[in-house]
Amino acid sequence: MLAAVILSGGASRRMGLPKALVSYQGASFLEHLLSVTRHPAIGVRRVVLGPDADEISQQVALAPEEVVVNKEWERGQLSSIHAALRSLPAGTAGMLLCPVDHPLVSAALRKLEAEKIPTVQIVTQISGTRSTYVGIDNYAAGRMAGLLMAKMQRRPGKVVAICHSQIYRVHRDRVRGFFDYLIEQGPDFEPIAALFGFDDGDRNAEQLHEALKRWPDLAGLYNAGGANTALNEVLRRNAGGREIFFVGHELTERSARALREGTMDVVLDQAPEAQARRAIDLVLAALNLHDLPVDNPPIRFITFTAENL
Repeated sequence: MLAAVILSGGASRRMGLPKALVSYQGASFLEHLLSVTRHPAIGVRRVVLGPDADEISQQVALAPEEVVVNKEWERGQLSSIHAALRSLPAGTAGMLLCPVDHPLVSAALRKLEAEKIPTVQIVTQISGTRSTYVGIDNYAAGRMAGLLMAKMQRRPGKVVAICHSQIYRVHRDRVRGFFDYLIEQGPDFEPIAALFGFDDGDRNAEQLHEALKRWPDLAGLYNAGGANTALNEVLRRNAGGREIFFVGHELTERSARALREGTMDVVLDQAPEAQARRAIDLVLAALNLHDLPVDNPPIRFITFTAENL
């Protein structure tokens, strides 16, 4: 029997509300995950909640037997994984889980691999693990950001990239692709810094404020991580903010509004529903519950501007 475990147990409010409730194409992130995990081969599903359990339960229809409230959420995501594992019935043969690149999670994932429990990693791949990776080509996404900036920004000048830190491979690949393209193909643009905002709104805003003071002629900004809203707010309040070409990731209601208002120029969306469906098919194939072979090329990311919302 295959189990689907959805982790929504953290206290992150970088987007102004629980991440599970952020809207994407007319439904919350959590509702999208609930939709794609409704599959005949999935015999059990668990949604792990933390400090926002009441708020999420009031806004999203969850079956009581599927909800696991992690009272030890302050101990980190691994505690949510443990809470989910304790709730699964005997005979669970495989588990769908989206881990972050954290040393303890890495160890837990390697333990699952050693026990030959099928696992699939979504969005980013943890170093030192063998699980199949499902996601976009993040280096290509970074190069696309560089190409669009070089072709669409009419004002040459300095550009910066911002991401969580060096922890996540997904962010490293995006920033590397972005800078590589501009160095190779964008002679009018000067990559000058990779800034670390830790996907935190206040930290991202602080980093951009400092960059604008240090380089008042800044021409381009690429956010390879989260907290686009804080960056858009800084650009909205800055006299020359709309002259800075801004490329970010993930189409949400807020990033769509920023595209319409002109503080954001391009959004690269990694099609999370397609990733989730591919992950389910790969796990089913690993359990011999899928009759057809499952190819796993990179998921195609989607490029959005104000003209194709």
